[in-house]
Amino acid sequence: MTATTRPTLNWKKSETHGLEPDPEPRPIKYTIVSVDDHLVEPPDMFEGRLSREHQALAPKVVETEEGHEVWEFDGELFFQVGLNAVVGRKREDWKVEPTRFDEMRPGCYQIDARIRDMDINGVWASVNFPSQITGFCGRVFSQCSDPDLGLAVTRAWNDWFFEEWHSPYPERIVPMGITYLGDAAQGAEEIRRNAERGFTGVTLPEQPHRVNMPNLFSGWWDPIIAACAETGTVVCLHVGSTGVADMPPGAPMVPLGATLFGQLSLAACAEWLWSGYPAKYPDLKIAMSEGGIGWVAMLHDRLENIVDRSGYGDYFSGDLRPAEVLHRNFWFCTIDDPSTISTRHTVGIDHICFETDYPHGDGTWPDSQAVFERYYGDLPADEIAKISHENAASLFRHPLPPADNPHAAGLRR
Repeated sequence: MTATTRPTLNWKKSETHGLEPDPEPRPIKYTIVSVDDHLVEPPDMFEGRLSREHQALAPKVVETEEGHEVWEFDGELFFQVGLNAVVGRKREDWKVEPTRFDEMRPGCYQIDARIRDMDINGVWASVNFPSQITGFCGRVFSQCSDPDLGLAVTRAWNDWFFEEWHSPYPERIVPMGITYLGDAAQGAEEIRRNAERGFTGVTLPEQPHRVNMPNLFSGWWDPIIAACAETGTVVCLHVGSTGVADMPPGAPMVPLGATLFGQLSLAACAEWLWSGYPAKYPDLKIAMSEGGIGWVAMLHDRLENIVDRSGYGDYFSGDLRPAEVLHRNFWFCTIDDPSTISTRHTVGIDHICFETDYPHGDGTWPDSQAVFERYYGDLPADEIAKISHENAASLFRHPLPPADNPHAAGLRR
């Protein structure tokens, strides 16, 4: 596949191809703060945000001979995979191949359109992870062959997010950034720079050793974790940020990989727990994204077992039990966990949050209100409020809607 530089895209045009008409806004019964959604980086994201030296090398959208629009950066092409932005398309049109911007719903990459889609879906506020050109944890920029360029592009991404995505609607978009992972001191500095302007979260790789980064037990991450703890920045670990689970040759990567999301989250959570960082920093907050909650009770039971039967618990100093650290420092998110929501008190009712995963294939737009009602509507009112919005708002220190706003329907009075 070859590519040529494309002229500036008229990406704000309203016409789109193959998309269903806008659905009617859904009735709002619950106040929802989604802790896992995604933005698709728009073609003009990096324009005018880097020095003259770096601007020519910044990521740019190019068009292949086959007519696909893809990102080009550091000598590589990065496809906008179809299942990355299928919201608003008929299911028979979902495809795992490069996609053009005019084949996506504008809410994927235009902030005004995103807020409109959130209102249709009945979502008050949203945590937005990066997409293909960035990687869910900013890995692409951090592993650039030119470290100075990688750092510059990382800072440019955060500047765009702050100025163009968060600031127009600060009460609706939770400010979560990326950081530079090529140098721990520079990464910590970027976290502090973002925290000073109000960022409350940063996305980091869930299992960094799987993408040729220093592992969590090496000490390399000390400055970055210290910066998160000192600034109150939530560490967000998105499943798949360091690749899908290992699988044998010939296995169906997409369905098998998606099936194993919970396994990835369990492994990542256990590694972060035993890294010692949560025990060292009592106020460190770590959010596990898109892995569900079904595995958490199993991890809890196993941690208790190895203390009481196997005698491995002395790994932590003091009187802390590993399971206590798990429930103090980690938060978990759910789209729907109908078989395991019964474990919610073992998981910790104050540490479960809801997600809609807009605009991905397993997202619930435009029916997130109905999905929440179906799976959680019979829970006690205080638990509904915690899962739908209170836990997330507290975790990210994010404002809830005023009483006269339609999104305030689910607030506890």
